[in-house]
Amino acid sequence: MATENETPEAPRELRARAVGADDPLPGVKNILLVMSGKGGVGKSSVATNLAMALVRAGFRTGLLDADIYGPSIPLMMGVDERPAIDPEGRGILPFTRFGVRFMSLGFLVDKDAAVIWRGPMVMKAIEQLLRDVLWGSLDVLVVDLPPGTGDAQLTISQRVRLSGAVIVTTPQDVALADAVKGIAMFRKVGVSVLGVVENMSYFLCPHCGSRTDVFAHGGGRREAERLGAPFLGEIPLDAAIRAGGDRGEPIVSADPSGTVASAFRGVAERVAGAIGGEGPDADGLSAWLGRG
Repeated sequence: MATENETPEAPRELRARAVGADDPLPGVKNILLVMSGKGGVGKSSVATNLAMALVRAGFRTGLLDADIYGPSIPLMMGVDERPAIDPEGRGILPFTRFGVRFMSLGFLVDKDAAVIWRGPMVMKAIEQLLRDVLWGSLDVLVVDLPPGTGDAQLTISQRVRLSGAVIVTTPQDVALADAVKGIAMFRKVGVSVLGVVENMSYFLCPHCGSRTDVFAHGGGRREAERLGAPFLGEIPLDAAIRAGGDRGEPIVSADPSGTVASAFRGVAERVAGAIGGEGPDADGLSAWLGRG
């Protein structure tokens, strides 16, 4: 089994969620959902790099790919093999790479097979990924959800007590309209909306440094303010994000001192603060965001 461990730079503390007697993840302090109202906005890239930024900030972090119909975490994390079973038969062992423990349905089905499942099968698969994977003790489990507001979102929202959700959108109106529906759904089922991330926010030319707002700009911030949700940050449109995901080394690991990684670290720090993390003070924030 491919593993690559990194030791977090320093222990960090998070306020733990309340855990019930039937909670499938009693060793996980916080469960953080990452969702989008529609596909194609870079939700999985944000989830993956957010998890890696949290590890670099000193949190024990896991990543669950619950995108049943289009699991992409195996490719983004650079693992293409079946997971191992615990020698004592207690459950499935997650992979570990870049310091992140992770699991995906993509490891358990043929990678070229279409997952054609009705609601009850989706709900069962989510339940098994939560209960049968030996996640161990984690500060944060980042869950990459399918786009939309369907069975997977409702199942995990009702099955475990969550710390909150992050909504990923791009700046254009068609994506923002669907992001609003995601916020409405989580508020209706009692899940805290930690904030909105505007992905593909702008493009900086690597040659001349000029900025182009390819998909407009600022729509995520405006919609977050209108709905009373925190705005967590802007992630630029950068070919390096795509390239890193395709080769199995996300940008936060591939270029930890770069502009994009710094943007993800800013989002991670705001998320940690929202769920009770002991973040740096205002004077130290710039130094924290800039460290490699």
